[in-house]
Amino acid sequence: METLKKLRIYAKDNFIPILQEQTEDVLIKTLKVVNPKNVLEIGTAIGYSGSIIVQNSNAHLTTIELDKNRYEFAKTTFKNFNISSNVTQILGDANEIIVNLQEKFDFIFLDGPKGQYLKQLPILYNLLNENGVLFADNIYYHGWVNNNEYPKHKHRTAILRLRKFIEESKNIFKDCQFLNDGDGIMIAKK
Repeated sequence: METLKKLRIYAKDNFIPILQEQTEDVLIKTLKVVNPKNVLEIGTAIGYSGSIIVQNSNAHLTTIELDKNRYEFAKTTFKNFNISSNVTQILGDANEIIVNLQEKFDFIFLDGPKGQYLKQLPILYNLLNENGVLFADNIYYHGWVNNNEYPKHKHRTAILRLRKFIEESKNIFKDCQFLNDGDGIMIAKK
């Protein structure tokens, strides 16, 4: 039987980004409050956050992953945790997949490529049920998003897009909270 602790160690040893522990705590608390029935996750990775979501809610999880190896690893993770029946995995580019999704979600966990958050925002907003919650991880991108300087390195595009993502989110959601936990979290309610 797989444990979350073993998954965390594996991720660290193999340089696979997963939830920071502070973010995990906030995610669990948020799930308990929202009590979603249908969750969309952008960025499955090895199935760590998806396992957290399913184990801490009564939700069915639809999760999208671009990398085939991580997709397969996550499939094993969900099987080992005996939660496969509560998970629909989709292999592919989230930008292409989300525009074709027909169902609505109570909760969306956004943890894919940070430079894509802005592009995905209006689509994800439309995929949320009324009073649904968008939980976006890593919105401060190593603290660079909060730095008022113009970015001078290879992450410039992602940083500028994340700044715009935060501003756009404030405009379209009726309630947005920004937390400094982990690498920055946005919890927005439709």
